[in-house]
Parts: sequence; structure tokens; C-alpha cells
Amino acid sequence: MSKRPTTVAAAFLAAAIALLLTACGGGSGSKDEDKIAGAGTDTSRSASPSTSPSDDGIDRPTVELPEGDELVFTPEESGEAKADAVMRDNAEYLRAIDEAIGDQDPKSKAVAFYSKGSAYLGSVDWIAGFVKDGTTVTGTVRFFDRKVTFSEDGSAGLTYCSDESKGYTKDVKTQKTNVTKASKDSYVLYNDRLRKSDQGVWQTTKSISKRGSEVCQP
Repeated sequence: MSKRPTTVAAAFLAAAIALLLTACGGGSGSKDEDKIAGAGTDTSRSASPSTSPSDDGIDRPTVELPEGDELVFTPEESGEAKADAVMRDNAEYLRAIDEAIGDQDPKSKAVAFYSKGSAYLGSVDWIAGFVKDGTTVTGTVRFFDRKVTFSEDGSAGLTYCSDESKGYTKDVKTQKTNVTKASKDSYVLYNDRLRKSDQGVWQTTKSISKRGSEVCQP
């Protein structure tokens, strides 16, 4: 399933595909939705937390992925300072969601720090679905073809793909991993909108995704 609920808008997705060419949706976290764009096995922590997004002096929350969780971002940076800041903060948002799922905590302060608006509300519902079903996440998810654009209103657009072929759900009580075969739907196209907060953090405010997108197929 996708990291966040899928709200498909045809025109917006067309724009996303154009930019990239240069879920199971919903926050139910139902048990038959077994492939996710995130990872984590339980509430224990990996040896080292995620690296600091930047040295900009902002008092950011420390995000620690659950043990066994790996999120890979390609590229991590673009070489342009403003775009790099967008990419780093969005990556921390995705990590924060994984942390919250591992902690079974829909009210995660880190998720609230890195998102707002419909993106935040969707993430809260999404995480709550895992809590309700008693499931967490495990495996490795790769986010690739990350591209940033800026609008005249000061917001940023970030398009990227995710490879969820090695990301699965896991039952919290039994610790059973729901391993499924990779398919076309293991690949998801995202189009996120971000806006800089008063603190200087690029918060994800909106996210649209398309599972099985041809743009993201290997």
C-alpha cells in the first residue's frame, strides 16, 4: 500500500507525469493491503537515528526509524541548495511516518513538524489504520527520480517514484510478515506540494499518488 492515502486528481497527475518525463489508497491500513512504502518491525530502535537534515539552526525533532527499517532516497541531493532543502525535509516527513507506525502513534510530533493541511490529516488517518489493525511495517523502500520545481507563490513541487517491492506489513502480535510477490503495483508515482513554514521548514501540505504508474516501472 502507499505511504499516504491516495487522492487521485487526473489533471494533477498529468502534471506529475510531465515533470517526471524530462495503494492501495486510504488510511485504513487493512490487513489485505500488504505492501507499503515504508518499513519497520517493532517499536525498538535502530542503532543510529536518521541523519540531521541540515545545519540551518532549526530545532528539529530527532527521527529514529524502527529496527529493520530502511528508506533509500535517490538522489539525496540535487546540488542546488533550495531544492536540496525541500528534498531533505520531505525525506524526514516520510521517515517520521515510518517512526510513527513503528511507535503506533498517530499523534506523532515529528509528523506534525514536517507536514500540515491535507498531508498531515491523511498521515494521521493512515497511521491510525495500522494501530487499529495491529500492524506495522518492515522491509526496504526506495524513493527515486526525485525532482523539485518552484512556483511563483513560493511553494515547491516534488515528484518522485517509490519501489515498494521489498516493503511489507507485519503483524505486531504474531510478528508474521506478509510477504507478497512484486508486481506493477509495487511502483507508485507521487506528486507532493510543500510550503516553507515560519520556522523555515519545508512542510508537505498535499500529496497525490498513482499506484502502478508506467512512469515508475523498472
